[in-house]
Amino acid sequence: MNPMKKTLFSNSVAGLALALSLGSLAVLNGGCNKSQNTADNKSAPAKPKVALVMKSLANEFFSTMAEGAKQHQAANAASYDLVVNGIKNETDLAEQVNLVEQMIAQQVNAIVIAPADSKALVTVLKHAKEAGILVVNIDNKLDADVLKQAGITVPFVGPDNRAGARKVGEALAKQLQAGDKVAIIEGIPTAFNGQQRRLGFEDAMKAAGVNIVSVQSGRWEMEKANNVASAMLNEHADLKAILCANDNMALGAVSAIQAADKTGKVLVVGFDNISALRPLLDKGQVVATADQHGDRLAVFGIEAALKILKGEAPPADQTTAVDVVTK
Repeated sequence: MNPMKKTLFSNSVAGLALALSLGSLAVLNGGCNKSQNTADNKSAPAKPKVALVMKSLANEFFSTMAEGAKQHQAANAASYDLVVNGIKNETDLAEQVNLVEQMIAQQVNAIVIAPADSKALVTVLKHAKEAGILVVNIDNKLDADVLKQAGITVPFVGPDNRAGARKVGEALAKQLQAGDKVAIIEGIPTAFNGQQRRLGFEDAMKAAGVNIVSVQSGRWEMEKANNVASAMLNEHADLKAILCANDNMALGAVSAIQAADKTGKVLVVGFDNISALRPLLDKGQVVATADQHGDRLAVFGIEAALKILKGEAPPADQTTAVDVVTK
């Protein structure tokens, strides 16, 4: 071969090889960039999923709470997803524990919970926090000592139940005389909000010089409260009023008073301002109840959770409004 042609051929081959090498390098670089972009996308935070875990959805207060939360999520669909859960009755603690475990398995980002019991739910909520799930407590405050023993902190968003119950009791006291006999039907004794409402009622009655002759649990339920109220009326013929720690129990007490033919002779107060109680307020069969704005209560908890998920520091306990409702 001509030496000149040989040199040109060699240069052409070398150039082709260099071009192929550069092309291969470009392909490899492109592949690396694509892989890196995919990894970045996976690390980017997804739209958070918030679980609302409530007590009995058979209680109008909690069905109202659920509806308020759903409406808030619908108006903020781009910001978060919502899972709504509730138990069949107020005392089914095992079912509420099971609901929390399900939310842990589903790897939700936050659990906003109205615990059926202030102590019994702490263990499973600790498991949720250990799984990296944010927990926000609403409505019924978790027991501070049990939380401390478990080594966890949980922000609380909800009403001052003692102050609210005291205001309701003060509205009742205006229609009583010093020395009158009254009774209290409390909620579940281990529930913090039940304890606080009982104490609020006691505060108001003691300040008015009224005699509390009986305190018994209606466990938040209408039928149970009806039976308790009937027994109270039989035992204390001169009973002047029954203070009930929620409206479901107030409905049960009113029914017992009607059955005993004492309508108008024994007054009743409740707590929650459910719609079923309002006709009784109008008739004067119930003197007062407390509105803790159930349609907004879960929303307050959800909004607190979303702020924390965005990186804001967990807030101090947030006290929400309670208003007395009368005729």
